[in-house]
Amino acid sequence: MSSSKNESKWNEVALRIVINSVAHPMEYAKVLIQIGHEPFPPYATTTLFGRPALALPNVFKYIAYIKSVDGFVGCYRGLGPKLCAYTINNITYQKVHEQITFENDSGAETDEETAERRSRICVNNITRDIICRTAAIVASQPFNVIAVRMMAEFVGGENKYRGIFSSIKEIFHENGILGFFSGVVPRILGEVTSLFIASSMTFVVNSYLVDDQELKKFSAAFMTFLASAITYPFQVVSNCMVVNNSGLIAGKPPQMPLYTSWLDCWSHLSRTNQLKRGSSILYRYYTGPQIVIQGRCVAVNKKDFLHSNS
Repeated sequence: MSSSKNESKWNEVALRIVINSVAHPMEYAKVLIQIGHEPFPPYATTTLFGRPALALPNVFKYIAYIKSVDGFVGCYRGLGPKLCAYTINNITYQKVHEQITFENDSGAETDEETAERRSRICVNNITRDIICRTAAIVASQPFNVIAVRMMAEFVGGENKYRGIFSSIKEIFHENGILGFFSGVVPRILGEVTSLFIASSMTFVVNSYLVDDQELKKFSAAFMTFLASAITYPFQVVSNCMVVNNSGLIAGKPPQMPLYTSWLDCWSHLSRTNQLKRGSSILYRYYTGPQIVIQGRCVAVNKKDFLHSNS
């Protein structure tokens, strides 16, 4: 039974690796958007309510642009270390999960104890998942840093991060040991918060509001989606901090201010309304500094704005 369960688990991991590989160009474009690279100027449009607005090309046009510069293979820049990070993340999670046990995780239930016991099991599961997720993130973060910086090289056309071993040498040269864990704090906070929100809300809804088993599966998926949307800004800040002050053009002015900490990054992105950039792949509206002239939105020079706010 245990062997069958493990086999199913690793089959799922293999399937996700395939899916991640196929979808990598979209993730690549999303990372570039998150770190603030916009190769196309915003164009005037209107919202669904007829209000003037500025829009940016969707992620598919962004991918087409990457392909026009680097070719088809260039759309998969950073895929190798990304898959390494994903694999290490899953192995670490699984190994830590096997080592953590709580009392009362199993055993017979009585009608009187059901509600209390379910609550206790829910708390145990959330606690275990938080510990496992944190360990997995810490173990995989060095490869995540390599992957994001490889992608960020597109902005300045650099070629410092050519392979995993040369990338390790480059990161150590630029930032020392701590460089391998750039952006790890907001990443941990984001994933742990998302896990807590999704798990706790799913427990409440499925225990007290929903009885149908099919609806329970749907509610779990919906809560996970909702939690991911709420904590999305942590992902943006994490990727910005991975690139910031890394020696890459993408991580220094005028492309990006030099941040003193991830809180400084969060504060700046919040002031400029950029914490959600990259969250939409189809309909993207420019949220930077802009003015309305004769009923049409016009973007204010981004570089001037960055200098005035850095």
